[in-house]
Amino acid sequence: MTKRPWGYQPTSDRPDPDWKVQPQTDAVRAGLARSGFGETSEALYLSSGFTYTSAQEAADAFTDETDHFVYSRFANPTIAMFEKRLAAIEGAELCLATGSGMSAMFASLACLVSAGDRVVASAAMFSSCHVVLTEILPKWGVEVDLVAGNKKDVWSAALSRPTKAVFIETPSNPLLEIVDIQMVSDLAHKVGAKVIVDNAVASPVLQQPLKHGADIVMYSATKHIDGQGRVLAGAILGDFNYFQESLLPFIRHTGPALSAFNAWVLVKSLETMTLRVNEMNASTQKIAEFLESHSSIELVRYPGLKSHPDFATAQKQMSGGGSIIGLNVKGGKAKAFELLGNLRIMDISNNLGDSKSLATHPASTTHRRLAPDVQAAMGITDSTVRISVGLEHVDDLIKDLGQALKR
Repeated sequence: MTKRPWGYQPTSDRPDPDWKVQPQTDAVRAGLARSGFGETSEALYLSSGFTYTSAQEAADAFTDETDHFVYSRFANPTIAMFEKRLAAIEGAELCLATGSGMSAMFASLACLVSAGDRVVASAAMFSSCHVVLTEILPKWGVEVDLVAGNKKDVWSAALSRPTKAVFIETPSNPLLEIVDIQMVSDLAHKVGAKVIVDNAVASPVLQQPLKHGADIVMYSATKHIDGQGRVLAGAILGDFNYFQESLLPFIRHTGPALSAFNAWVLVKSLETMTLRVNEMNASTQKIAEFLESHSSIELVRYPGLKSHPDFATAQKQMSGGGSIIGLNVKGGKAKAFELLGNLRIMDISNNLGDSKSLATHPASTTHRRLAPDVQAAMGITDSTVRISVGLEHVDDLIKDLGQALKR
């Protein structure tokens, strides 16, 4: 029987399955730890601290001599269930949950670097990630080089000298640029770099970077993992050595902890994540095909379309194109705003990966913080619109976009 956290009773006396269960089963069962009451649903432990039967037990807990929860900033029974469940789905040795996606991004990278180190990153990314890489880390004396595109010779040149970490956002937000994870990982490992992949746009359902050579995966769990607009959260996944040598000491003392309540919401969200993401993915493919054929649309970027520049790479490392579409509307900012204003079902919102379909104008919202030349380098223009497809019926969403473009 697998060792369970202190204070838990086994879920039953039955042996665990002697076969490897599917990720959808892990999404419902992994990490499940029932209290002595035998509750069906996962328990919510709203406790900041924990008690001990003796001073010696407390001392042993602080030196990890005994399996005992110490403080919810370090670990909590409900948070542990979420972490174990997501790790099982991802195929990772360990998972650590944080209070937001950006706290996960920052911690996953900051725990590795010191003054004088070098980081290489994909150039297309979410604006806050760009700020961390190009403004915050350089203040610490960390050299950061950005690589545009997916060409091997360009990445080879960037990774021709010692590098501490590589950060990849693939697909990127908002125009879904694809980076070949295996190719970059092979190059990075030759110069001793750890590879971190921001997998928030794809979700663990459609892409599992660890299987393609990455060392670390991070998420904004606010997106598809919760996927219902309720809580903020982040997650970092990797192997035992990375956690023990780098991540856990950094997290323990900087404290970007996830709340137990948010973890409980996420535990329940994981049960339906596969169903939600697969449905959203199927709808998005149809919507992308509709938009690509529309006369008012100048450009559609979606990894599931053959017109995507890196369609072949997306097919290799993703099981679907995802739920996000980037597009350019003919007529510039005025027409982009007009399209958003004409929508009757889709909401205007800067979030993504939600069960409700959302649309936004990245240049004036999610990527507004970036200078015009940086936006341009990412392909973001005043005519760019990002659509996050939800769980509404696909026919209704196509009709909504059709009438909005017509009007």
